[in-house]
Amino acid sequence: MGVALAAATQVHAAPSNPEPPEELSQIPVSMLVDLGSGQVLEQRRPDIPFLPASVTKVMTAFVAFEEIDAGRLPLDRRFQMDPETEKEWWAKGSTMYITRNDRPTTEELLHGVMTASGNDACIVLAKGYAGSVSAWVEMMNAAAKRIGMSRSHYNTPNGWMDEGQTYVTASDMVKLADAMIMRHPKLYREFSGVKQYKWRDVVMRSHDPTVGIVPGADGIKTGYTLEAGYNFVGTAEREGRRLVMVLAGSPTYRIRDAAARNLLEWGFSDWSARHLFDIGQNVADAKVQDGAELSVPLVTDRKVHATLPSNAPGRKVTLTVHYQGPLKAPVTKGNRVGYLEIAVEGLAPGRVPLFAGADVAKAGTLDRLRNGLINIFR
Repeated sequence: MGVALAAATQVHAAPSNPEPPEELSQIPVSMLVDLGSGQVLEQRRPDIPFLPASVTKVMTAFVAFEEIDAGRLPLDRRFQMDPETEKEWWAKGSTMYITRNDRPTTEELLHGVMTASGNDACIVLAKGYAGSVSAWVEMMNAAAKRIGMSRSHYNTPNGWMDEGQTYVTASDMVKLADAMIMRHPKLYREFSGVKQYKWRDVVMRSHDPTVGIVPGADGIKTGYTLEAGYNFVGTAEREGRRLVMVLAGSPTYRIRDAAARNLLEWGFSDWSARHLFDIGQNVADAKVQDGAELSVPLVTDRKVHATLPSNAPGRKVTLTVHYQGPLKAPVTKGNRVGYLEIAVEGLAPGRVPLFAGADVAKAGTLDRLRNGLINIFR
């Protein structure tokens, strides 16, 4: 069901859309999305699978965040490396240098995953929590399915080379970054964008090319193997606008890093926001079938705006609410039930999720009588 909303109707002769930075020309896969509008500002091969290398670890961190916030994984829980894991993963690639004598906590392992890109940290976390690497990988793929990553698959917790069995797409990685930031904001702030972290006698340093350089940049993860090239999923927030970027397959880290910095700056300087809704604001009402109420408010989980070229702020914006309606009672507050489509003249439309703003129970006998009378006199 689609419901058109009132929108700005200013129309001017539209200049061409901003041209992306030339630094992107040598990078095979790229994408830049404004999470507040869902609009794609730049993309190249967004749905072509690529090898993520250590960008895989973003999903390992996300699964841990899900378990932590569900109350199943305490941050102070201690883990132990078994002899087999130590033999296979000691100082293998990026590492925390965990030994069988160490007892790292969940918190320390997550810093190892996100800051040091520790391959050993991923394996210790996976085996210690799920019982085996394969069981943890099942959790990763289940999480990917839940958040709509339809073109990605995980075979390893850390992105170590596996003959192409682990692959992702840029559009899927934007979904993962969105879910991590929006579902787990406190954990995201704690573990993403940390430039340096000391554990035991090991000083772990991040390779993030934007944090501390691009204003507002706060993560998320780089990755590299000879097969994959240089990858990066990054994000920055300024004045309520959150941009997420994906770069994959860069031939050198210098090209990737320059492209990352310039793409974020371009996203903020050449594009501007027109405010639409605040967090939790009622966007529209959805009809409810067989409910104690005839409708339920649809609300946002973020500040919502339309993203327009900075040189064309008067372009027409059209808003449409979509949901499979009528919704069937009972409806649970906080459940995702639809999306708001934001269409800016001359650009592909963006989408932001909409959630039920209240609980609606199934209708009782009196509710049905009342609702029937209301429908008669409408």
